[in-house]
Amino acid sequence: MKPSERNFARRIDLTSLQLFVAVCELGSIGRAAEREFIAASAVSKRLSDLEATLGAPLLYRHTRGVDLTPAGESLLHHARSVLFSLEKMQGELSEYADGVRGHVRVHASISAIVQFLPEDLGAFIRQHGEVKIDLEEHLSSEVVRAVQEGAADLGICNASAQATPASGNLQARPYRQDRLVLIVPRGHALAAQGPIPFEASLDYDQVGLHANSSIYLAMRQAAAQQGRTIRLRIHVTGLDAMCRMIHNGLGLGVMPQRAFELMHGVGDLEAVTLTDDWARRQLQLVARDFSSLPVTARLLVDHLATNTTPA
Repeated sequence: MKPSERNFARRIDLTSLQLFVAVCELGSIGRAAEREFIAASAVSKRLSDLEATLGAPLLYRHTRGVDLTPAGESLLHHARSVLFSLEKMQGELSEYADGVRGHVRVHASISAIVQFLPEDLGAFIRQHGEVKIDLEEHLSSEVVRAVQEGAADLGICNASAQATPASGNLQARPYRQDRLVLIVPRGHALAAQGPIPFEASLDYDQVGLHANSSIYLAMRQAAAQQGRTIRLRIHVTGLDAMCRMIHNGLGLGVMPQRAFELMHGVGDLEAVTLTDDWARRQLQLVARDFSSLPVTARLLVDHLATNTTPA
């Protein structure tokens, strides 16, 4: 941090930021003062000092209240972000006082979350009850980006996403393997043919996952290699929604076999094995540097890395 940046950070008062946000939310210095239990003149003085520190007017003051200047709109965005981060920091630190000894942020794809992570994370927490795990579901490409940008300590995603230029210099370790299958209504003509290539399904309508999901991208690439396009009927964001759509005749779909088996009862459906190479996938653990992860994160990586056998 440059000296000028350090001086700027020291001049910014968090209480003034809180009061500024309150004034913006209520549209009045007087109402903000009442809500925050402080004199209106004190609020006005803090806002004036904040404007002097930033070197720009933040509010248009008039008899009906206040409006934001362009500089004020920018500050409001950043102030909310800073205050939210402080609240999150306070929440996490308070957990240490309650006995939590570690905190790991994990972003994972829907395939990993549905198929493997409930059991794997449950087993880890039973051994390390003092560790808190924040798990968020994202597309594989977004998982890679979150780890790259430091928003997540550990990512779990399809290996194809980790191989993209956006992954930078991330490190990867194998986690699990899965197999994609074609889901069809029970008694469908394709079910009687046994294992089939994906191209055999291109004559039928499809129910696809999110357009940027690794599964849908693989489907689209496979169709393009055959000079075909996917007859997409609808995009869904969840595997259970896909099963219900297929059950009700809206098309066929591709999902991991284990995920389908775990959702038994969601529609009268059956799975058809796909013979394509891309239907066998490797899920990976990704981090910027496994060796520099906090101790609790390394414990989780070691636990997950033991589950490298095929599904």
